[in-house]
Amino acid sequence: RAAACRLVTTETLTVAFTVLASRGFIALMNCVICGYQGLVDGGENICSASWESVSMMLQLGGTVIGSARCKDFQTREGRMKAACNLVKLGITNLCVIGGDGSLTGANEFRTEWSGLLADLVRAGKQSDSEEAKKSSHLNIVGMVGSIDNDFCGTDMTIGTDSALHRIIEVVDAITTTAQSHQRTFILEVMGRHCGYLALVSALACGADWVFIPEMPPDEGWEDHLCRRLMDQRSRGSRLNVIIVAEGAISRDGKPITSDQIKKLVTDRLGFDTRTTILGHVQRGGTPSAFDRILGSRMGVEAVMALLEATPDTPACVVSLSGNQAVRLPLMECVQVTKDVTAAMAQGKFEDAIKLRGRSFENNWNTYKLLAHINPPDVKSNINVAVMNIGAPCAGMNAAVRSAVKMGIIQGHSMLAVHDGFDGLAHGQVTIEPITWTSVSGWTGIGGSMLGTKRTLPGKMMEEVSLNIAKYNIHALVIIGGFEAYVGGLELVQAREKYEEVCIPIVVIPATVSNNVPGSDFSIGADTALNTITSTCDRIKQSAAGTKRRVFIVETMGGYCGYLATMAGLAAGADAAYIFEEKFTIRDLEANVEHLLGKMKTTVKRGLILRNENCNSNYTTDFIFSLYSEEGKGVFDCRKNVLGHMQQGGTPTPFDRNFATKMGAKSVLWLTEKLKECYRHGRIFANTPDSACVLGMKKRALNFQPLADLKADTDFEHRIPKTQWWLKIRPIMKILAKYDIKLDTYEHANLEHVVNKTGSLKK
Repeated sequence: RAAACRLVTTETLTVAFTVLASRGFIALMNCVICGYQGLVDGGENICSASWESVSMMLQLGGTVIGSARCKDFQTREGRMKAACNLVKLGITNLCVIGGDGSLTGANEFRTEWSGLLADLVRAGKQSDSEEAKKSSHLNIVGMVGSIDNDFCGTDMTIGTDSALHRIIEVVDAITTTAQSHQRTFILEVMGRHCGYLALVSALACGADWVFIPEMPPDEGWEDHLCRRLMDQRSRGSRLNVIIVAEGAISRDGKPITSDQIKKLVTDRLGFDTRTTILGHVQRGGTPSAFDRILGSRMGVEAVMALLEATPDTPACVVSLSGNQAVRLPLMECVQVTKDVTAAMAQGKFEDAIKLRGRSFENNWNTYKLLAHINPPDVKSNINVAVMNIGAPCAGMNAAVRSAVKMGIIQGHSMLAVHDGFDGLAHGQVTIEPITWTSVSGWTGIGGSMLGTKRTLPGKMMEEVSLNIAKYNIHALVIIGGFEAYVGGLELVQAREKYEEVCIPIVVIPATVSNNVPGSDFSIGADTALNTITSTCDRIKQSAAGTKRRVFIVETMGGYCGYLATMAGLAAGADAAYIFEEKFTIRDLEANVEHLLGKMKTTVKRGLILRNENCNSNYTTDFIFSLYSEEGKGVFDCRKNVLGHMQQGGTPTPFDRNFATKMGAKSVLWLTEKLKECYRHGRIFANTPDSACVLGMKKRALNFQPLADLKADTDFEHRIPKTQWWLKIRPIMKILAKYDIKLDTYEHANLEHVVNKTGSLKK
């Protein structure tokens, strides 16, 4: 079996080998060095891989096996050489990781495989015997590795999230100097044919303008841009940020460059303007937690596709749809990707946006609302209050900023409630509405600028209702964790007694624990996950050059094992103990035995994660003592309790973008709900659907009534009864080389096998 890769995050190699081994194959796994060039050259460029040789790769960026453009493979003669090299080694399955060009080449290679074999026989390079019969067909599966996220059919390509991390790190650093010197900064990011990086970066940093190839600015954009920058300065903003994709064009197809924009701003406005071209820094660095998990899941699905393939199976590409890894017809996806380019060339820019997919379209619509629409002169006479509840987390401020700006755009007066329900009960509500500029710059700030407490409203409902009436609050945006959800339920239950709380209510999940019912993801969880992952990387690196060592790391999450599980996948853990998956002393013994066997190989480090409330008896200290005692003479142990560092830090690009879209969508929903609930000159909302959780389910943001979610809630342990991520836990054991059959993984993911043989359009 071979993995021929043009671009690859290295964790997929680990997955591919361990999956084959776990299926009981005589695991002959080969890596092709330098992509198609290595395939053509053969020899040492196609080398065998073992489980040990691809261990400790997870945190490495780029591709360990190399990548190269290959002109030889574009010719039939070159492809015949590649076929000859594969036939000699008995390789009939190829996993290609790259962009649409690499995947198109792979499909062409597969299509003409029979003809290439016939040519080899005629040329005398292959005997017409058993060897030819064994190599009679070639199975192909593709994975998309591209920082541009320019391949249609998948929500995210491998590498995109890591590139966004690099961009936002630079933007945050530049913002500091821009504010100090009152400057305008123009940042050029990659994206020759796709503006995803530029668009999401603009949303994540609150940029004043973004230029992308899919949607060139209207005629007269120069005047519009200058007016916008002047307007921002007149409101008190000390900086302006403009994001430019390298492929940005005007309506007539001419390039729009960062130097051109700089000259415009300097000449017309006289602003102190600087240009920064990020270049290849976006391709480098350590992979983010999301990219590690994405690569691992896609690697599993890719090898599964190869194992299940028959000579009649069409080439497929492994894609991400919401939180599911799915298989789609390769050439259909390639064709839609080409259709985007064709639409842009024909000036059909609205079509290009739609062809990019729902996620891209939603990002673009949110950006337009927040950046290009001025507040109306006529007010709605509606007061919307915003508050944070529960423990602080990164991304809360981004959600507040987005909600406030969207509310102002709708003509509402936005009120800030400090210190949660406790503050609402004690009148800690801003008398003057929050202004547009007062929340500028909040996107990249961690924690909670409004202040937050875990206090629930139940015991002080009288005071809460009185202050809702006093400050004339017509709708409520509650941003927080499980306390926000429970607090929202208590407000709904209090409607029978207190008419003042009969107002539309929306809860936006924001907690590192990711334990709010009604949503697959919570704001803040991605930042915490990246913090844990990077810390585990450093912890493992601290043992470099020492004797064999196992680290026991305790994570947050309450009773929810999301952080422990996902961090285990991202950091390459040997086990992750969680409350949802019960374990006994025999399981602990089996894990110790497994590590003892592992440490007898060339692998020198082990990692065990433990959710803080996974078991009241098998504590972190107990597990540390057990591993220390049983590992004597083979490995020693160290333990780390990460604590509140998981709640701090600046938000990741995902959390900023997610929070921005959630905040904007919540206020748009409230605006419509207020119209429905306006009766006899006042707001009265007492139906179940007037108090909802806004959550992400698979690929869409949905509003679900708080009351309807009670049946799916374990209130004692503060977790949902059904959690999607439990189904991918077997991957961690597969990667850790446990003796586990893939039937376990297949059974757990039956619900996730969607559209494997259907069309992309369906």
